[in-house]
Amino acid sequence: MYLGRKYIKGKLNYFIRESYPDRVGMRSRELFSLGTNPAQFIIYPGGNAFYIDPVIEDHLHAKGVEAEYDELEDVFWEFIRPDIKRAVEHFRLRQKRTIDQRAGGAALAPEEYHLFDRRRLYFLRTGRSDQRRIGLVPARLFGVLADKSRDEIEQAFLMSEPILRPDEIKTYVYTIFDLPRYFKESFARSAPHLLDQSSVDNFFIKEVCRLNDDKRFWNGFEKEPRLHEYLARYVIMFFDYDFNPGGMLSEYLREYINNRRRYHPPSRRNPVSLEEAGRLFNINGSELKKMGRRDLARLYRKRAMKLHPDTGGTHDRFVKLTKAYHDLMKSKP
Repeated sequence: MYLGRKYIKGKLNYFIRESYPDRVGMRSRELFSLGTNPAQFIIYPGGNAFYIDPVIEDHLHAKGVEAEYDELEDVFWEFIRPDIKRAVEHFRLRQKRTIDQRAGGAALAPEEYHLFDRRRLYFLRTGRSDQRRIGLVPARLFGVLADKSRDEIEQAFLMSEPILRPDEIKTYVYTIFDLPRYFKESFARSAPHLLDQSSVDNFFIKEVCRLNDDKRFWNGFEKEPRLHEYLARYVIMFFDYDFNPGGMLSEYLREYINNRRRYHPPSRRNPVSLEEAGRLFNINGSELKKMGRRDLARLYRKRAMKLHPDTGGTHDRFVKLTKAYHDLMKSKP
């Protein structure tokens, strides 16, 4: 039993749903509509006590579903009054049932779970964009995916993905769709912002369409004639956010520190001057000042390709270029 969410006419509605097995796989069904305000079904008799409106248990019973009370408590937990939560949270015997906290069902071999689900879970648990060692991850990490319908899995990821920082979102989507495999550049995994972005976009759309047609992924789930909303959200995430070029700079600085025993972090420096930035970008400083964010990002990718150590440039010049890029971006509206 789990909490489902769906926008209806622009308003977020909530449902109690459950996953169940049938001959083709795990399916899901709707048990009870909670409307737009599930809190209306939580009753506070006094003190720190609360209970779920019996009308829900009666409705579930009429459908042949005998719900454990702690299951219902998990479904409604996020809607309980904050003061009551603080008072009773310590005494809860069960952990909050989220994709990154609860122990899963039967222990299956990792390959039994869809690779797209494994990539998502691996990134959310570790933050690693290089997933070439995902095959070595213990099966128990993916146990949270066992015995769940596609709908329940997607609802769980909907709840887990908000932990991503804005500067991680595009890298997350780029990673879970395994776009690096389309590129031969050695920095494809660590610095995707240096790649040709039109090619990145095209390969992303290709992978989204492939997954939308993947029968194994949608096993037990009704296929829609258009792009499913569970995948459409990744299209929005991909095109509404940008890669974080600072990630590559951080990696080089860490490597620089680790390779020098007596290294001391530099003191805070003034922003790169417009004149110096012009030399790094090979363009007049006044033109850089007038340039918009989009044009500056395009110019940065072009110059970074030349100054990147993997393409014949030097570490110091690449770091200075990236520093200048960040300083200039801060001054753009």
